[in-house]
Amino acid sequence: MMTRGTGRLMLFAGDQKVEHLNDDFSGPAIHSDDGDPEHLFRIASRAKIGVFAAQMGLIAQYGKDYKTVPYLVKLNSKTHLVKTEQRDPISTAWYSVPQVVKFKEQTGLSITGIGYTIYLGSEYENEMLREAAQVIHQAHEYGFVTVLWIYPRGKGVKNEKDPHLIAGACGVAACMGSDFVKVNAPKKDGESSAQLLQEGVRAAGRTRVVCAGGSSTDASAFLQELHEQIHIGGAAGNATGRNIHQRSLPEAIRMCNAIYAVTIENADPEMAMKIYLSQES
Repeated sequence: MMTRGTGRLMLFAGDQKVEHLNDDFSGPAIHSDDGDPEHLFRIASRAKIGVFAAQMGLIAQYGKDYKTVPYLVKLNSKTHLVKTEQRDPISTAWYSVPQVVKFKEQTGLSITGIGYTIYLGSEYENEMLREAAQVIHQAHEYGFVTVLWIYPRGKGVKNEKDPHLIAGACGVAACMGSDFVKVNAPKKDGESSAQLLQEGVRAAGRTRVVCAGGSSTDASAFLQELHEQIHIGGAAGNATGRNIHQRSLPEAIRMCNAIYAVTIENADPEMAMKIYLSQES
């Protein structure tokens, strides 16, 4: 269901209300629609997506009014207030997989996936790795699709977007048996990010790689980069939040549909831009 039979994932990410507090939802370049948490659900219910990722508490608040949305429950989250210079990052689960199963049964919501973040390279990585391994094992027992967010981060990590390090993170996800791994697109001066991604895709094996959408950028540039990540880098989709929800509701829906077209419907960037620029939403 999440991949629409394509093997590719269009994940609409709504977990930043914890990760980035209100920084991503209020500001000069952010549409006022984004100040209301329900904005995320309005988008997810009206646009084309594979799955909408958020914390279970937020889903519990609004899910009853948006029962057609396919959900992924993000099990762990942390804020950005404690900086790496102060302490290496650690993020542990708020809920257990059986609690998600019970929530799904009680609400009748379409919960199809489980997500978990690992900060690889943190001095606390062993705690997160062990917990994530148990989460994946249990989630698969209950038939959920799993997505690991893996970000190299900590005092010992010199370059979080080093292509070789990103590939290593992809390989860790494969060893943990996750269905998908979400990573930041690798960067290296003078080289194509999409081509650099190829090492990570190879390292991931049967675990499919999706790239984080990152901070808001020009729609045309974003769609072009996404197309290259898939068709040059070998990525199996994307996990996008800010580049969708920081726009007005009509524009966010069109952007979502454009991203879906590239990811799931094999549209080229030009066709995707026509969808984004259309007046239908």
